[in-house]
Amino acid sequence: MVEDGQPARINCFALVSYLPEPLRAFLDKLRCDLVPECHAKAHVTILPPRPLAGTPEQAWGELRERLVEFAPFEIELGGVEIFPETQVIYIALARGARELRRMHAALNHGQVEWREPFEYCPHITLAQQLDAEAVQRALERSVRTWQEFKGSRRFEVRRLAFVQNTVGNRWMDLEGLELTEVGARR
Repeated sequence: MVEDGQPARINCFALVSYLPEPLRAFLDKLRCDLVPECHAKAHVTILPPRPLAGTPEQAWGELRERLVEFAPFEIELGGVEIFPETQVIYIALARGARELRRMHAALNHGQVEWREPFEYCPHITLAQQLDAEAVQRALERSVRTWQEFKGSRRFEVRRLAFVQNTVGNRWMDLEGLELTEVGARR
């Protein structure tokens, strides 16, 4: 279903920070190699996908108010791992997880509050929803490919995006915000 040339939106929202180049391009390519139908840009999730209690405008207003408390911080990526319960392949964080957990706890209230099915664990998703036979191959390929990356594995979380999913599982940026030393500004 398409509305006004755009895929139909669903009540599923998230707050993310996209990875910078060249890291994002490298991981986007790896993600597409592992899961060809993957359209999401490489990112770290602050608020995982969830329905909203109110409107997107109300939710964004609340998030903006709470985000003024947060300054930019650095993340360093670690190794490739797998969540045993879901078989999601991901890159773990060697640094920055504590700050992301603090941000998640402060933001998961009001219009965006959601009781998530799994404990929040900051990471960079590489592949998910693979059939059982493909998981081990994808994990091995992810480990090999990630070892080949020669660029910096560190980046600053500075810009956040409030995103909405669509019927075709394509995420659309709705709003953005930049964290500053004195808090967030539009």
